[in-house]
Amino acid sequence: MSRIITVGAAQTGPIQNTDSRTDVVERLIELLRQGNAAGCDLVVFPELALTTFFPRWYVENKEEFDHYFETEMPGPETQPLFEEASRLGVGFHLGYAELTSEGKHFNTSILVDKEGQIVAKYRKVHLPGHEEHEPWRDFQHLERYYFDPGSGFEVHSAFGGILGMAICNDRRWPETYRVLGLQGCEMALIGYNTPIHYAPDPDQDRLQGFHNHLVLQSGAYQNGMWVVGVAKAGKEEGCDLLGESAIIAPSGEIKALCSTVEDELVVAECNLDLCSDYKETLFNFSRYRRPETYTRITSQTGVEIPDKIKES
Repeated sequence: MSRIITVGAAQTGPIQNTDSRTDVVERLIELLRQGNAAGCDLVVFPELALTTFFPRWYVENKEEFDHYFETEMPGPETQPLFEEASRLGVGFHLGYAELTSEGKHFNTSILVDKEGQIVAKYRKVHLPGHEEHEPWRDFQHLERYYFDPGSGFEVHSAFGGILGMAICNDRRWPETYRVLGLQGCEMALIGYNTPIHYAPDPDQDRLQGFHNHLVLQSGAYQNGMWVVGVAKAGKEEGCDLLGESAIIAPSGEIKALCSTVEDELVVAECNLDLCSDYKETLFNFSRYRRPETYTRITSQTGVEIPDKIKES
């Protein structure tokens, strides 16, 4: 009997700075209800799904932005989402900004089961953007200023399969999928907030949608896993965010795709047993991988041109 998870990619439209947590949670609950009506076992929300993308602004005193962070999960304003998930019997994935009791700030996602209980937490590893105030930009991307980096990628037994999580910029790095794949990951849940304008190289603006699907599809195919990539999209505080949320099969094929930049749910029945078609053939890691030849991947960060090339 096939192991099928019916998954909803719950893209949200923009969240403006004036939108309250209560209003945003109501939007998420409506998407959760749509997922329930469509037979979903799991509904996947995007990165920073409770607030506007605040790292686009710089403040010298970072504590002024602590109100964007959750100090508990669930808290008073998010509790209704957990209660509705439990009532409906639908699990969810949620991205948000987390402030710990030790004063650490993380870009975080959680996985919640059908009983409304948190079963896994992930903190973003690959923090993009810049650390310093750069007022020349139309908007900034200060994740490296506001967030601490997470510690690694793990998988979890949930919804009848082996699931992993990543966030936004993590999806651009093949190591993300490979570390999850080496742990048997059958489905990766990835939320994102991606500006269409890329200030360091505006020539890439026209390629944002292509690059988004390129990395999601290649990660799925090269590791024999389902990938669910979900956006917060639309014009948020004057910044255009990419949509094109997608559910991608282990073959690399897109099985469901959002067509708007608003709140939108697309659904796919994901047969986890399809993962073995790739994990046990072309990408049979134990048979074909040669880790002894890959040592550069973990022994260095930046590019190091060999001396023999420099001397030639």
